Amino acid sequence: MNKKKKLIVWVSSIVLIIVAILTAASLYFYQLAFVPGDKSFLETEKVTKADTEAKKWLKENKVVWNQTSATDNLKLVASYVPAKEKTKKTIVVAHGYMGKKEDLARQIKMFHDLGYNVLAPDDRAHGESEGNIIGYGWLDKDDYVKWIKKVIKQDGQDSQIALYGVSMGGSTVMMASGMNLPSQVKAIVEDCGYTSLKDELSYEAGNLYHIPPFPLVKTLSWVTQIKAGYDPYEASSVEQLKRNHLPMFFIHGGNDKFVPTEMVYRNYKATQGPKQIWVTKGVSHAKSFAKNPKLYENKVSKFLDKYFK
Repeated sequence: MNKKKKLIVWVSSIVLIIVAILTAASLYFYQLAFVPGDKSFLETEKVTKADTEAKKWLKENKVVWNQTSATDNLKLVASYVPAKEKTKKTIVVAHGYMGKKEDLARQIKMFHDLGYNVLAPDDRAHGESEGNIIGYGWLDKDDYVKWIKKVIKQDGQDSQIALYGVSMGGSTVMMASGMNLPSQVKAIVEDCGYTSLKDELSYEAGNLYHIPPFPLVKTLSWVTQIKAGYDPYEASSVEQLKRNHLPMFFIHGGNDKFVPTEMVYRNYKATQGPKQIWVTKGVSHAKSFAKNPKLYENKVSKFLDKYFK
């Protein structure tokens, strides 16, 4: 075998090895990121007395709602809590990654105490809802439109609705903002959502595993398209916000190491409607409410009051 042929064989072998390694790594990270299960990289949340009391309150006051997902006929479950005094003002609440509706029990009670009805779904592949694939807000945004329409069907065309989400839920409501939402949706509040799934995966590759994002995130996106049916490169809060004209309130911890704080500024810049931003000094991921619930309630309440009649 001459030198040229040896070089071709050597280069081909190296390429095949690299492809095999990237394929194996992509399949591993797909399982880690997109398939529900225990996630070692997630911090164990400390359960406070206030959390326990709010979850007990939610259990005692909720009404169970069901519907099917927008695209694949999965059974979805939500908790609906009617206001003490009858109203047509409703907050639709979106939870975070590998979370469930009960995780936001304190915020649900906050909105209820402010006089709103509250609808809190479990996203597909979370909580009591069916599904084997995590949608990261991109698949879920269509489901939330169905939940919104269900609220309108119950309360009538003069309903007034706001969306609220934390972490992945924050990105879910931002991604929904770029859709053709019913006119009954008046405002959106997002807390520590990411700019895009690609950005978040790229950040976590370096932050958690010290791996350069390219080419792994790209090959992971190919695996995700085949196995999950959607492209992480399309799942962008920023691009959806460019089509949004609804009022938006952006909240983010100033010391967020899971969804880096800089992302909120890109999201804020992208939206086209009235907007407000609050970066909580020194606060970590999804802890702005827990850090100062009264101030949080005050700011969110004042924002919503501007847009509800």
